Amino acid sequence: MRETSARPVRKPGWAVRFPPVFLSRPNYCLRFLGPWCALLVICGVAIFAWVASSRVAESADPGYSTSVENHGHHHAPSSSGLPWEGSREGIAYSEFNHHLAGVFLLLIGLSELRQALGWPVLAWTRFLLPGALGVAGVFLLIWSDHDSWPIGSMTFMQTFSGSDPEVLQHKTYGVLAFAVGAIEFLRRLGWFAHAAWMVPLPIFAVLGGLMLFTHSHGDHPAADKIALHHLLMGTMAITAGSSKLISGWRQRQLATERSYWELVWASLVLVIGVQLLFYSE
Repeated sequence: MRETSARPVRKPGWAVRFPPVFLSRPNYCLRFLGPWCALLVICGVAIFAWVASSRVAESADPGYSTSVENHGHHHAPSSSGLPWEGSREGIAYSEFNHHLAGVFLLLIGLSELRQALGWPVLAWTRFLLPGALGVAGVFLLIWSDHDSWPIGSMTFMQTFSGSDPEVLQHKTYGVLAFAVGAIEFLRRLGWFAHAAWMVPLPIFAVLGGLMLFTHSHGDHPAADKIALHHLLMGTMAITAGSSKLISGWRQRQLATERSYWELVWASLVLVIGVQLLFYSE
């Protein structure tokens, strides 16, 4: 067949054409893929904790195995010699942690409510959310359980191996809270301007709510009451995270500054905070 043109059928190069911005600014690739990598890490950690919490690993220590079989958790007994779960010290320790978490969530909810309503005053409160998440994450990593690493008798490997599902979930909450707090802090400083960086926060809320459905305090006398608390908090957390996702999508698609879904998100965070303040076992 006779060629009608001396030019090639197509220019040589990649079969898929990349946007010029990827070739002219290589750093743009990192900024574009960074938030999705962070989201995959967060989901991976949460899935790992979920799977590990569904089983209790066996230990070589006979006393340790007996404690797990009888009470479902590796907790040292209270000062009275009774099991930690349900003892006066255990209840006081758990209630304090939940009440402190309620204070953090109230601060987050109030700051998010100000933003949802569009109030120009107290603009600095936008940093309350990342600050509260960061502090809560550090607190959980250190003091979530009296017998876990680094303040208790459990080693680092025992704490994070999944041998005690309750301990592992508390530590996972701490890691995720600190990571999401750091992301939100940098995003609100303007360093993470890509819209994808808005995703980790609502995903964290949804995953945290789902994990509450499997969270257990072992052989606790008030196990039914605690399960009801977790059911309510988990349902509201999933709804709040979903609302935050919808709000971000609508703001992105409709180019609006505020969304009623943002108000739902802030209100539910406040309600969860109030519930935690009145949490009792």
